[in-house]
Amino acid sequence: MYKIFPFVNDNNNKNTKKCGDLYMYIYYGIIIFIFGTIIGSFLNVCIYRIPLQESVVYTPSHCTSCGRKIKWYDLIPVASYIVLKGKCRYCGEKISKKYPIVEFVTGILYLMLYVKFGISISIVKYITFISILIVVGIIDFNTTNVYFETTIVGLISSIIFLASYYYIGFPVKTYVYGGILGGGLLSLIIVITKGGMGWGDMEICFVCGMFLGLELTFVMLFLSFVIGAIAAVILILSGKKSRKDYIPFGPFIAAASVITVLLGQNILNWYL
Repeated sequence: MYKIFPFVNDNNNKNTKKCGDLYMYIYYGIIIFIFGTIIGSFLNVCIYRIPLQESVVYTPSHCTSCGRKIKWYDLIPVASYIVLKGKCRYCGEKISKKYPIVEFVTGILYLMLYVKFGISISIVKYITFISILIVVGIIDFNTTNVYFETTIVGLISSIIFLASYYYIGFPVKTYVYGGILGGGLLSLIIVITKGGMGWGDMEICFVCGMFLGLELTFVMLFLSFVIGAIAAVILILSGKKSRKDYIPFGPFIAAASVITVLLGQNILNWYL
């Protein structure tokens, strides 16, 4: 084949292409991380406002102490917290560290999804899924309540992705079975223990099953109970909880689901 630059050999062309691909891979990774921190900022709004039954869209962001509207340059994820030294620009009230932590962790999780799935429909699905898990898990941890507004968003999202899978000819039965397994098992436990768990936990497991599919739902459920048991023992032994205290199960389901998305198939392969 005729070469425009005959003095450049094929090996150099291949190396140049590899370097270019690596740079683009890193570039997209940075973009995904920044996008994740921005979404994390919105998730903070959801985590704060949903339990208060406030709109997550219409009311501008404001200081919870002085009520002043927060300027756009004070809403830059993570960076604004550092610049402001963790305090409100107007009243000097301390800003909770949980806000930059959620933003940063969301960015890291998005980046991990990008590394695992690349740019594909899977990353879109699991970005949506993990974002919902963050909101549900943290709200349940803070309030011991699972709000229907969050689980219905998860259910609708899962149905949309299943419809897109069905449209392109991808099997969807495993996801339906996953939802039945997750919701059914938790429903059985709730009935047998007469309220040992809440119906909100059942809703979360049903949604998780719809996103994960049958096999990964087994992994998620197993990890949920293992993580929950370990956390309960630590809390009881440390004196922070007694055996009679209610410990929210939603955060453990969320944590187990994130692990399952990232490592679930590896865990299955190792086990099998």
